[in-house]
Amino acid sequence: MNSPRYAALLLLLSIFSLASDMARAATSKTEWKAGFAAVKITPSEPLLLSGYASRSNAFTGVLDDLHVKALALEDAEGRRALWITADLIGFRAEYAEPACERITARTKIPRERILLNASHTHTGPSLALKPRDGGSDEQSAKIIAYTRRLQDQCVELALQAVARLQPARLTWGGGVVNFPMNRREFTGKGVILGVNPRGPVDRGVPVLRVESPAGKLLGVVFGAACHNTTFGGRDNQVSGDYAGAAQRFIESEFPGAQAMFMQGLAGDANPYPNSLNDPAKRPAVEIAREHGAALGREVARVLKSKLTSLNSPLRTAFGRAELPLQKAPPPAELERLAKSGPGAQRWAAGQMLARLAKGEPLPAHYAAPVAVWQFGEDLTLVTLSGEVVVDYARLIEDAIGPLKLWLAAYSHDVFGYVPSARVLREGGYETRGMIYGGPGFFAPEVETVLVQKVRELAAQAGRSR
Repeated sequence: MNSPRYAALLLLLSIFSLASDMARAATSKTEWKAGFAAVKITPSEPLLLSGYASRSNAFTGVLDDLHVKALALEDAEGRRALWITADLIGFRAEYAEPACERITARTKIPRERILLNASHTHTGPSLALKPRDGGSDEQSAKIIAYTRRLQDQCVELALQAVARLQPARLTWGGGVVNFPMNRREFTGKGVILGVNPRGPVDRGVPVLRVESPAGKLLGVVFGAACHNTTFGGRDNQVSGDYAGAAQRFIESEFPGAQAMFMQGLAGDANPYPNSLNDPAKRPAVEIAREHGAALGREVARVLKSKLTSLNSPLRTAFGRAELPLQKAPPPAELERLAKSGPGAQRWAAGQMLARLAKGEPLPAHYAAPVAVWQFGEDLTLVTLSGEVVVDYARLIEDAIGPLKLWLAAYSHDVFGYVPSARVLREGGYETRGMIYGGPGFFAPEVETVLVQKVRELAAQAGRSR
C-alpha cells in the first residue's frame, strides 16, 4: 500500500482538498454585511389619502397593504448605513428628521448614512404632525397619530435591520421598463398634465442584488422613474400602485427575499396608460398590477443576468443645496395669480399673500437635502429631495459622468417640485414650486445650484469620473 502510485494518489487528493478548501474560503469571504426588515403600515382605520386635493373623504377600502422596509449595510471597515423605503407619498422634513435623530441615537448610524425614499404613491395615507387646513378635528387627530406611529415604526425597523446584519455580497445591474411616459403635453393653451410621447423620460431600472455568501438571494433594491399615479383622484382605496405590485411580484418569484422600491427622477413622468387615459377603460387596480408585473419581470430578469460586484468601502457625503426662489411678485400680481393664474400656481400665491398679511418675510431659498453614496469604485448612488424632473438626469450625467450611476429623487424631504430652467421657461404644473416648508416659486438658477452640490458631494464621496 506504500507504492509510489499510491503516494502520488494521496498527494493529488491532498492538493484537490486544499484547492477545495481555498475555494470555499474565497467564496465565503465577503466585504459586506446586510440586514433586512419590514413592517406593514396599512392604516387600521379610514384616513384621508394623500396625493389629490380633490379627495375630501377617508378611504373606502384596502386593495393591498403598504409597507416600510429597511436594509442595513456594514462595509469591510465596520461603517454602517441604513436604507429605508416606503409605500408613502413622501418623507417630509418635519417628521423625517426627528425620526432620523432617534435612529442615530439608538443605532449610532450618523444622519449622513441614513437614506429615506418614498414611492410617492397617491393612494397612501396623508401624513402630518399639525392639524390639516380645512380638515375636521377628528381626521386631523387620526393623521397626526398615524404619523407619530410611523416615526416609531421607522426607528424600530432600523433596530431590527441592524440586529439582522449577516455576511453578504452586493452586485448590481440595470434594465428597462416601458410604461413611464412624459406627462407635459403641449396644447394651444399651454402645458397640461397629459401624454407627451416625444417628451424626455428615464426608463432605466437600476437593480441591487444582496445575497448570502452561498448565493442565496436575501433581498433586492430596484428603482423606476415614474409617478405612482395609475390611480386617479376618483379612486379612494389604499394601494401601493405599480411599485407595490412590483415588490409583491418579486417576493413571490423569490420566496424569502425582501424587495424594496426606490423612486427616481419622476417629477414629470406618469404611468401610461393610467385610469384617466386607458383606451380599454379598465379599473385602475388592473392597470397598476399590469405595470407592476412588467417592472417585476424586468427586475427578475436582471437578477438572473451577469451583475457587477460592489466592493467596499461605502463612502458617503451629505449636504443641503440652497435652492434659490424667485423674488416674490408685487401683492397685486400675487392676488391676480391667486385668483386667475395658472392652476398650478394659485395655491402658492395664496400662501404667499397669507404670509405677507401676517407681516412675515417670504423665504429666498430652500435648503434641500442631497446625499451621495459611493460603493467602492463600482457605483455612485445620488439621492435628491423633492419631486425632481427628468432634465436633471442629463445635467448630473454631464457634471459627474454617466457611468456607474444610480439617480433617485423623493428622498429625505419631499417639499414640492424641483423644475429645470427649461420647465420653468415652458410653464406647466411642475412650476408650482414649494408645497411644504414655505411658499415660493423656484428660480431658473436652481438647476445650477443643485447640480453643483451633487458635483461637490460626489467628489467628497470619492467618485472618479
